[in-house]
Amino acid sequence: MTEQHSPWAQPDTQVVLAPVGPAPTIQRTAEPPRAAPGYQSGRVSGIGVPPIVPPPSFPPPGGGGGDDDDPVKRNKRILKVLSGGAVAVVVVGLVVILVSLMTGNANTPGGLFGNRPEGPSDTRPELARRCPPPTIPPEAPPGGTEVPAGPRISDEESGISYKQFGAPWEPWDNAWVDRGDLKVTYRIGQHFVTEPNYRGNNDYHATILSGHVPAAVNDGMVLDLKCVGDQIAADVRISFYPEQNTIEQISAKDLTLGGRPARLLKFRLHFSQVGLRAKSELVSIALIDLGKPEAAILYVSIPDTHRQFDPIADEAPESVRPL
Repeated sequence: MTEQHSPWAQPDTQVVLAPVGPAPTIQRTAEPPRAAPGYQSGRVSGIGVPPIVPPPSFPPPGGGGGDDDDPVKRNKRILKVLSGGAVAVVVVGLVVILVSLMTGNANTPGGLFGNRPEGPSDTRPELARRCPPPTIPPEAPPGGTEVPAGPRISDEESGISYKQFGAPWEPWDNAWVDRGDLKVTYRIGQHFVTEPNYRGNNDYHATILSGHVPAAVNDGMVLDLKCVGDQIAADVRISFYPEQNTIEQISAKDLTLGGRPARLLKFRLHFSQVGLRAKSELVSIALIDLGKPEAAILYVSIPDTHRQFDPIADEAPESVRPL
């Protein structure tokens, strides 16, 4: 049995074996196998397959040797570089914050912390912001609730009524809006002219007028009557009298009008204006807490040219009753 050899086990040089039987003695010179251009002979595995050429290797930047071929080392090196950059950014940020705090620029408008969100806006009425309710409401002296007899003026908008006086008083047919912070409008009441055309087309008046002002944010809130009264008096003073005026305080007291807490202010304003005979005016202001968001006001003014009507500065406020 002839032994079968793998064709891959043939030697590089062809060997010719002589036949077993007699045969013509013809011999041929063995030709060496020809290698294809670009290939080396001697390996069967290279026949017909291009040789594997390894990629050129470049040394890493800065020299050193061969860490780029190791993915673990390469990843560690990249992670190290990124970590160093992050640390540098944090350090720079901390330095900026410290410099801002040390130089006092942290809280300046437009500074590092200049864009803080603003708190909710205060939507309370102007008078409620200026005069918040007292923690402990003051005790009001007792007062009658009966309505005095006789003609009365009712101000439905303000929520009060008060005594109506006879001649020379007549119904008020105008609307005065003060130029102060509260912008109170006085449109109901009585008046008479004390000096006509004292300054061109202007008349000077004695008045008994009522109005109201938002003073709270919910029903039943107790008002700081002293603070509210002082603010109303200041607004009247700058709105209806010459700028160069001085005040003479007469009285300021808490009382009850028609069973409701109230405050009564009384003072005299002194002034001088070209063309005006009056040099002073008696003023009384009654402020009434009706247990509603709107506080009622009664404003009485008597020029010194008609002092015979001064008692009305007390009589009119004392006649006030809630509707």
